[in-house]
Amino acid sequence: MQPLRILAPLLLGCSPALASGNLPGSGTLDLTGTTTGMVALGIFCFAYLVVMAEEFTDLRKSKPVILAAGVIWGMIALAYRGQADHSIVESALRHNTLEFAELFLFLLSAMTYVNTMDERQVFEALRAWLVRRGFGYRQLFWITGFIAFFLSPVLDNLTTALVMCAVLLAVGKDNERFVGLGCINIVVAANAGGAFSPFGDITTLMVWQSGRVHFNTFFLLFVPSLVNFVVPAAIMHFAVPSGKPAPVTEQVSLRRGAKRVIFLFACTIFTAVSFHNFLHLPPFLGMMTGLAYLQLLSYYLKQTPDHPNGYPGEADTGQVAMGGAAKSGFDFFQRLARAEWDTLLFFYGVVLCVGALGLIGYLALASNVLYTGMGATVANTAIGFLSAIVDNIPVMFAVLNMHPDMALGQWLLVTLTAGVGGSLFSIGSAAGVALMGQARGKYTFFGHLKWTPAILAGYAASILAHMWINAGTFGPA
Repeated sequence: MQPLRILAPLLLGCSPALASGNLPGSGTLDLTGTTTGMVALGIFCFAYLVVMAEEFTDLRKSKPVILAAGVIWGMIALAYRGQADHSIVESALRHNTLEFAELFLFLLSAMTYVNTMDERQVFEALRAWLVRRGFGYRQLFWITGFIAFFLSPVLDNLTTALVMCAVLLAVGKDNERFVGLGCINIVVAANAGGAFSPFGDITTLMVWQSGRVHFNTFFLLFVPSLVNFVVPAAIMHFAVPSGKPAPVTEQVSLRRGAKRVIFLFACTIFTAVSFHNFLHLPPFLGMMTGLAYLQLLSYYLKQTPDHPNGYPGEADTGQVAMGGAAKSGFDFFQRLARAEWDTLLFFYGVVLCVGALGLIGYLALASNVLYTGMGATVANTAIGFLSAIVDNIPVMFAVLNMHPDMALGQWLLVTLTAGVGGSLFSIGSAAGVALMGQARGKYTFFGHLKWTPAILAGYAASILAHMWINAGTFGPA
């Protein structure tokens, strides 16, 4: 059993955790060396292997982790029965559920806005505009990369990558080399852009909500994130074809209310930031308040007749007859229903699984191996490599709940590495996995792997840039 106890923290370094951990003097039991602990760890690892095989099995990733969560918590409850204060298990479970609920409501609001902008054809209009400009391959390579870099801090990296990949496929579908290189560039740019914004990725959102890094402080990572994107892009630039695709004249009009949805999304972000910074309320409350803005707009669009001559740039192709007048067919609850429920439920399973493993005691063990044994800088750099293999959400959950005693600079470092480390492999981020499906045959695992050394150069350069530019943040914790 002893070798497994040593291996466990290394496995959990890339595992999720939003648990209260194994707190000294709290009355919790150390179950790491027991049959319960080892079986629980094995169940979680097996469930995560099933998640990683989703592309081949077509089994949604939420199913194995939700099942594993229920089984593991049941095992812990049995282990505590008659041996310790049983309310400890219930309290830990409620704590994890509350933490999940806050992130769930925040993400649900953001996803609904993104789905609404998609339905109002905001992203299609952006794609068509880029296609019509007549840019060359190398120009499109840089333009799509920079747009992905600056869009992902506001949208999620997955949506950003899919929109930009659609541009590549529209203008360069006959040039596999261009599409392949462009997809690699978009994945790197989207992941890098999400690292310097509290809204850019679930990991940065978690760090912000945990209070480890304040809202404005995230932007200290702007230059390191930019370096992470630009270095590999500059290396790949010379491999991009120098020609020019055939011109395309596709036209796409925004649907009615599209610009107002964008404006309300900006207002929602402002509300969330204001609630957190000035009123010291959780950000999810601001996001849910902002969701009400969208609900009111939905009601307005339904109840008001469309302009007889149309709104410039806002043609609504989805209309229904209501009360004798043509009114918008926009339905808020349809947009809500299109949220990525599999991802949200996967998130639930991940949180509860590693919440349980934290209660068992594995996170305290992992923290001792990683942060005490290796040191913060080495450990935080290694976190990035782990996130290239396992999703960065579980990686950051684990770090947050190990409660390492780190300076602000180190918290920024692990935020950076967990965010951009997934770019090293195509399977390391949701953006990479999605683009392998969208550009099937043109963007592949091995095609991405060929340029991993260039991406690794950007990874190393971004860490050095952070340690140089933000050297003042590496003082005492």
